[in-house]
Amino acid sequence: MSTTGRDLVRRLRLLLVLATATTLALFFAYRGVHDDTVPLSTASTPGIRAVDTARGALRQAHDVVRDGGAEGDTSGEFLTQISVAQQSLALAASENVTGLAGRHDVQTVTGLIAVYSGWVERGGREPEGSPLRAAFLHYAEKVLGVEAEAGTEGDIMSRLDALRGEQLAEARRQAAFPWELWLGWCTVAVLYAALCGALLESGLFLRRRFRRPVPVRLSAATALCAAGVPVLAWQTLSAHRAMTDAVAGVRVPPAGPDAVPEVADEARGVLADAGFWASLSNWIPLGGAAVVALTLWGLWPRIAEYRFRGQR
Repeated sequence: MSTTGRDLVRRLRLLLVLATATTLALFFAYRGVHDDTVPLSTASTPGIRAVDTARGALRQAHDVVRDGGAEGDTSGEFLTQISVAQQSLALAASENVTGLAGRHDVQTVTGLIAVYSGWVERGGREPEGSPLRAAFLHYAEKVLGVEAEAGTEGDIMSRLDALRGEQLAEARRQAAFPWELWLGWCTVAVLYAALCGALLESGLFLRRRFRRPVPVRLSAATALCAAGVPVLAWQTLSAHRAMTDAVAGVRVPPAGPDAVPEVADEARGVLADAGFWASLSNWIPLGGAAVVALTLWGLWPRIAEYRFRGQR
């Protein structure tokens, strides 16, 4: 008595289980990496760059004050740099990288910048060499904390350093590849190998048993599986490398204000296609469904043929 019908049913069940399991594992493993690429490229790194821009603008404003250029509200350069710092901090707050605590820190720093500007303007109204001028500018330096001997834990620069550290920690978390992701992708690799092997074995079984070419539908399912998973795995590896490079690019504060745009362009470039590749996760279930449908379509006619024979 022929067992071909039972063999086909057994192979079909195995293929459907493997295809479904591979699809689910690939979906969650892929999203585990790519769900962080867009926040890293659109929020975390821009937030860090905004803080760097604010730091650079405040240092330039301090240079204006130190060189004696801030005379009350008549120093256009000083006010310009203060405005740049405030706008950059507003951008850092809008990115919402570190949540409510980060927004609170930005609000505190913005208030301290107003205090700093007030001391500078009051000092600028005093005549050159006046003790009051020196005292006001000393208070301003204490609030700003740009000089090493003037820095305290609650000054502007210290708070900006702490905020940047929190943002960088979040960016590193997004770019990390923890053991859960390693386990997920190892599971994908095992299931992928088992599925491809089962598809190839089923195709050879059909060709050997029926003495005819392998059905086109089963061949298409094999090709889709064999090509799709490696492409997504390769892109995931490329995305992870880009995320690591982006974090490395913002790890150290720029040497000067002129270096901030260059760092920004580098970080933006390595993650330019993050949104597109992240959107492909929505197509993984469709690809898995296509593999299941093609497999079912390729094997079911043979199974039905043997069932019909058994009923005669």
